Amino acid sequence: MSEDLLKKLTGKNKNDYEPAAKHLVNDCDENLFQLLVEKEDFLFDFVKQNVSKRIEEVINENNYRSLISFMKYYSPSYEDLIAKNLAKFADEDLTDEMLEKFENGTDDEKCYCARFFSYIQDPLALPFLRLNAQSENENLSFVCASTLGILKDEESYNFALEKLKDEDEFEKLKAVKFLTAYGNKDALMPITEMMITSSMQENIACEIPYLVSLPELLNTYEQLGLLVLNNIINGLGEIIPLSTVFDYELYDVFEDIISSPSNSVSAVVLLNAAEKFETLTENEEYIFDEDKNTQNEIKDIRKLLSRINKKEFLKLSNNEVRENSLFVYTALDFCTDEMVIRELLRSNNQTLILRALEVLKKIGALDDNAKTIGLLKVTDLNIKTIIRAL
Repeated sequence: MSEDLLKKLTGKNKNDYEPAAKHLVNDCDENLFQLLVEKEDFLFDFVKQNVSKRIEEVINENNYRSLISFMKYYSPSYEDLIAKNLAKFADEDLTDEMLEKFENGTDDEKCYCARFFSYIQDPLALPFLRLNAQSENENLSFVCASTLGILKDEESYNFALEKLKDEDEFEKLKAVKFLTAYGNKDALMPITEMMITSSMQENIACEIPYLVSLPELLNTYEQLGLLVLNNIINGLGEIIPLSTVFDYELYDVFEDIISSPSNSVSAVVLLNAAEKFETLTENEEYIFDEDKNTQNEIKDIRKLLSRINKKEFLKLSNNEVRENSLFVYTALDFCTDEMVIRELLRSNNQTLILRALEVLKKIGALDDNAKTIGLLKVTDLNIKTIIRAL
């Protein structure tokens, strides 16, 4: 029964979907709404948008309380539908009921409550929003953080900024996720400054475009934007889902960089991108489970990047093989100039010395003299052991 109604609700025939939508709300068919949520991964976005419009058209003062029953089943696709339409009919009693659910309800119910209070900006919701913004449930923490941003809650914002200084890398990442959901672009610089010294650069970088888009970031702070982009490239396929190529507008981003005057930093990033997208398309396991749109986009990006002048970019990228470059580790992956690499053996960065020696070995230029120079600068016993074993 519910399966048939779902087909009608999501179909193209007005004579089918209008009665199905009325039935859903008027008869408070929880099973049908639950099925709608369960099947959402199989529905196109435009279908879900159509369904939301169809449901909204039948909601009125006599049946809106059905939406409270539907709150047991959370979906980002129907979050605004439920929250906004409940807010239309909000009075003191409904607001108290939503506060009670926010305190004692399930995580799914709390998600809808959080969005409800972005419309009904009642300060009594602030303690629940702050508390649940720290939830391990990513949907709940995101909705609460974004609502706190709408409410411009300085207490939670300042708390997250302080957490960027935490010694625990995972706590820092939680703070980044909060700040990007909160939506205050003033947090960009504190986030990126922390990213530079973090051991989780890829995880942090992939959140930043949800605060400031990559095109905007590259236009405003070119080198910083390229650093974020480079970390995203490094994480694609391992840490970062491949479907985010659409979120980040990567095809357009690469097209703009390619068409702009080249410099050593953009050369490193484009070389890195070209290599990554070759890997993604040459190894089926990376894209096998992706939908056709994602597979085609990745192949199109690879085709675009195959046009770059690698010979010219390899020369340019050598200028980033220096200790104070934020792109030195990536540049080293493409460097074959022995003298340029050997200069890094005088670095004060012991990890960088080790990496330089590893690259010298890769290009067949490692000798005892290079190892001796490196060992003179290294005090870390683990790194010394690795160097001796090269």
